[in-house]
Amino acid sequence: MAFLKIILFILLGYYLLKLLAKLFVPKIIHYAAKKTESHFRQAFEGFEQQQRPQGEQAGDVAKNKKSTKRKMDSEKVGEYIDFEEID
Repeated sequence: MAFLKIILFILLGYYLLKLLAKLFVPKIIHYAAKKTESHFRQAFEGFEQQQRPQGEQAGDVAKNKKSTKRKMDSEKVGEYIDFEEID
């Protein structure tokens, strides 16, 4: 009879933990996601302030012609060769 009580308590504990997990795990994950989001937001704001000069506003676009010219030169790899199939 004691063996059945132990099995009953184990099953009862299992289902109780399963019920509590369904109730609390989504809330814990939501809390962790909010904390992580706020941490990344603070880190990004610090990085953004370091990178942006004082005269520029967020959303301003600056174009550097030298960097685009170098990029275009590096894209020129070689000639294009069109191969045809031979039967």
